[in-house]
Amino acid sequence: MVEMLPSIPLSAWAGTQQTLHRYLQVVGKIRLAASQRRNHWWNVPFHLTGRGVTSRPMGQVDGNPIFTIDFDFVSHELAVHSLDGERITLPLAGRSVASFYTELMEALRDIGVTVRLEHPHPFDLTDAGRPFAEDTEHAAYDPAMALRYWQTVSQAVLILEEFAAGFSGKVSPVHHFWHTFDVAHTRFRDRAVEQGPSTDPVTREAYSREVISSGFWFGDKSLPEPAFYSYTSPEPPGLAETRLHPTGARWLERGGSHLAVLPLSALAPGSDAQRCGAVLQFLGDAYQAGAVLAGWDIDRYASPGGVTDPVLLGAAAHATASTR
Repeated sequence: MVEMLPSIPLSAWAGTQQTLHRYLQVVGKIRLAASQRRNHWWNVPFHLTGRGVTSRPMGQVDGNPIFTIDFDFVSHELAVHSLDGERITLPLAGRSVASFYTELMEALRDIGVTVRLEHPHPFDLTDAGRPFAEDTEHAAYDPAMALRYWQTVSQAVLILEEFAAGFSGKVSPVHHFWHTFDVAHTRFRDRAVEQGPSTDPVTREAYSREVISSGFWFGDKSLPEPAFYSYTSPEPPGLAETRLHPTGARWLERGGSHLAVLPLSALAPGSDAQRCGAVLQFLGDAYQAGAVLAGWDIDRYASPGGVTDPVLLGAAAHATASTR
């Protein structure tokens, strides 16, 4: 049996996490270069599969054949597929980031793909100044921890999908961002946000509208363990004074704003359903706090259980009333 939402301190797999994060960034930058741009960068993230993570089909828009790159965390290999059925695989274990980058680019050339990365360096990591092709430092890969990473992310994605069902407005998919190594679901309010002239283009596109974003990530120096999170941008006054459930959820100050966090270690023992319910309670509290204080029309955007059909909603309300 796979444990539900295991607590995995960063210290338990730091080497593997750092290597894997850079592997994902290599493939992510290929995705960025070979896909059609979408609003809020929705073309860039990965999606999950039954064995790992996929880039999704890309190419064609840039003149390349259609291809995908898939991480398989069961057999621990990377697979490059072309639309004509050609397949090249690379083992994930026992190689540095430099080796991974070099061999992947060679595999792409072998199936007829030519892709130029604008900046083939890590994004927002401590070694951002070093090209992938020169990174022989990061080479740790523990298959057991890589498998646990994928299993845990898969569980988090389905909880976020359940949470996403309750909102009928503009939303992102539940997707896996390679630059921050997290999965996220973002809700949008149709109100433009004016960014300052010094704001970088990545941020300008990501936050061009008011958002409340929820997700799951494996932590960093300020919180070195996995946690669910939520934030509201722009942040309304008083957000960090609102109450969160369950016990152990809290507001974390980050760069002048606040992140609601629920570390997995704070989840009380219980059944899988109880633990998932506690996460959903946390996500709901954080959303309500941001939406109320920012003045969102909560009732307008509600879709209980993923339903907006007034006939079904009316029937459900009638059935509930009849049992009282």
